[in-house]
Amino acid sequence: MSDVSRRLQRVWRGTRRAVRHPRWFWREHRRLALAAGAAALVLLVGGGVLAYELLKRPADVHNSNVAFKPQKPPKPQAKTVNWPMFGLNPARTRYLPVKGVKPPYKLIWHYTERPLLEFPPIYAGGKLYAVNNSGTAFSLDADTGRVLWERRIGRLNASSPAYYKHRLYIVNLVPGHVVKLDARTGKVLWKHALPGRAESSPLVLDGTVYFGCENDQLFALSTRNGHVRWATTLGGPIKSAPAYRKGVLYVGDYGGYMNAVDAKSGAIEWQSGSLGQGFGTSGEFYSTPALAYGRVYAGNNDTRVYSFDQKDGTLAWSYSTGGYVYSGPVVANTRHTGPTVYIGSFDGNIYALNAKSGEPRWIRSAGGSVIGSLSAVGDIVYAAEFSNGSTEGFAMKTGRRVFHYKTGTYTPVISDGRRIYLVGYSSINALQPYKWKAGLADNRKAKPARHLRRPGNQH
Repeated sequence: MSDVSRRLQRVWRGTRRAVRHPRWFWREHRRLALAAGAAALVLLVGGGVLAYELLKRPADVHNSNVAFKPQKPPKPQAKTVNWPMFGLNPARTRYLPVKGVKPPYKLIWHYTERPLLEFPPIYAGGKLYAVNNSGTAFSLDADTGRVLWERRIGRLNASSPAYYKHRLYIVNLVPGHVVKLDARTGKVLWKHALPGRAESSPLVLDGTVYFGCENDQLFALSTRNGHVRWATTLGGPIKSAPAYRKGVLYVGDYGGYMNAVDAKSGAIEWQSGSLGQGFGTSGEFYSTPALAYGRVYAGNNDTRVYSFDQKDGTLAWSYSTGGYVYSGPVVANTRHTGPTVYIGSFDGNIYALNAKSGEPRWIRSAGGSVIGSLSAVGDIVYAAEFSNGSTEGFAMKTGRRVFHYKTGTYTPVISDGRRIYLVGYSSINALQPYKWKAGLADNRKAKPARHLRRPGNQH
């Protein structure tokens, strides 16, 4: 019999005796049992600490090696301009540098109806275009607020239309489809069914309409007939609206990825993941990104704000807030501020972050949770707060609150360069500066809008 066999027999006899006589086993092997128990406890505690370290919320990232391309502040102009899509322009910066559009304001006209207006209108050629939550598209005269036409295009909607060459392009949640309308009459020109719901506000460029769908696909359709040019599957449902720069689309998804997609072919150029809340979770990008300085800026439902390199998706920085960041950012460089990202959080704060480093310039309370995207006109950044239903305006340089309006819920304002159009829960309010010279004779009887002259002065 080999030594191995003898040892196995001794082990077997000892095991049987230990099972039959546990007291004998404890008496004979007490030190060994205590040592084994201590080792097991150490392994258990050590394993728990290791698991926690591996799964806990990741720390924020600060990567100073990522390229940053500063741009000169644009010169503010005093003229009427179009705001033809959600976010103002293809880069979705949401910032209009104009002169003279600032408080105090007076109310020119007020439009209201019962359905919710979750997303803001757009402005083109003297007219406003919007879609309410019940799926009714409508057009208003921007000078009077008079309804020009209404068209029921669905049963549920949560997006803004896009204007392109006297046509409107609108996506719907229920039923899931994209619609092309004549902007002058509201007539349906074509309709294309989708494989899922859509609330990704469209972007239209060079005869192609781009938007995301909840079936995980980013679509490119012909504006002429609605035929699909390409459809690219990303990492999860797409609720964010795509932003565009130099032939590339940038959009986040609910799988937690920020994506760069070639606008011509639909090929994915890069995908970068979010950090998540830890314990194996990933973030969700509802926030529509803004593009500037060679970076992609967006909020995420893991409570962070992100800055990615446009070229390869490298994470430049992340910044943690105290709540979900559904809000889309304003990105602006003015003579008084430097390149800055302004964004709201569900924690009720507005954050002004250094666009290069992510360090905060200032943080101010909006008075309630901020869910929708911000917008900036002139030297003021506007936010709608959900908790109390108001709209607040903050000086972009200092964060001093300079405007308060009793109406507001999801999104704040857009502008045509001469007045702002403020969005309430189910209303649009045209507000014109008192000092604006053009057209004052037509509006002498206009009601004054509530505003702030000093910080902390609420009405």
